[in-house]
Amino acid sequence: MKWIGISIALLVISFAVLLGSMRFHDGPLEILSGGPFKTGTLSAAPNDWSFLKDRATIEFQTMDPAQSRTVWLAAHDQRLFVVSGYMTTNYGAIWKQWPHYLEADDSVVLRIDGKLYEQRLQRIMSGPEVIPVLNEFSRKYGDGDAASADSVASGYTWMYEVVDR
Repeated sequence: MKWIGISIALLVISFAVLLGSMRFHDGPLEILSGGPFKTGTLSAAPNDWSFLKDRATIEFQTMDPAQSRTVWLAAHDQRLFVVSGYMTTNYGAIWKQWPHYLEADDSVVLRIDGKLYEQRLQRIMSGPEVIPVLNEFSRKYGDGDAASADSVASGYTWMYEVVDR
């Protein structure tokens, strides 16, 4: 019994050290948030984001706090969108903190193929793009549910468009 307790304590400590050290890492590691970007070439944002249509994820960094993460994306009508789901759930409140950072400062840096794009994430709560963008997320990530603008309007899903600063 003593060894089980020691093993669990070591696992918890190891995980805490890993999470703490990620704050200094150059970008995220899969689902683990990372530190600010240290590598990449600052580039002008493209006028057409369609080249990302079949890309699974991109990395982006918030400014305050300076943390980076990996996020799913949707390219629609040459525009780029990201979403954060589960925003009205208890686990979403714990797991999804980055959207709240954007309320104070919506500036972000995207890192795609070694290029850095200084952009903003502008929240979308309604409009003609909501259903097509949600449909694109369903196509890419396969949840199979019919898209509903209600999830965005209710705040369950926070949708953002990537726009120029």
